[in-house]
Amino acid sequence: MSRSESLAVYLRAQARRRLDRVEVKDDGRNAKCALALLDTAAYAASLPDDDPLILMLDQAGCFGPLGCEKFDPGEAGTSLIRLWQGGEPHELLLALPAAITAAT
Repeated sequence: MSRSESLAVYLRAQARRRLDRVEVKDDGRNAKCALALLDTAAYAASLPDDDPLILMLDQAGCFGPLGCEKFDPGEAGTSLIRLWQGGEPHELLLALPAAITAAT
């Protein structure tokens, strides 16, 4: 599986997690987050593995120390993804390395 595909799989799983959440009076927040994550997953899946965004995520350690493991943004990255409310797909991918670096 390519890095782009691994990232897309992770984002789709997080979107499903948001869709499965039931909260009283969430005003559609979970659905909006899920749609934003699905949009980002589709965008990520279209990126080549040598795209600068994928390389930045690799340098941040999201694909393991050797760059060949499945996508895992760690606790800080996961928190950012779980709280993502929307925006352009590349904005989330750009924000991840900074969040991961700030947490270490």
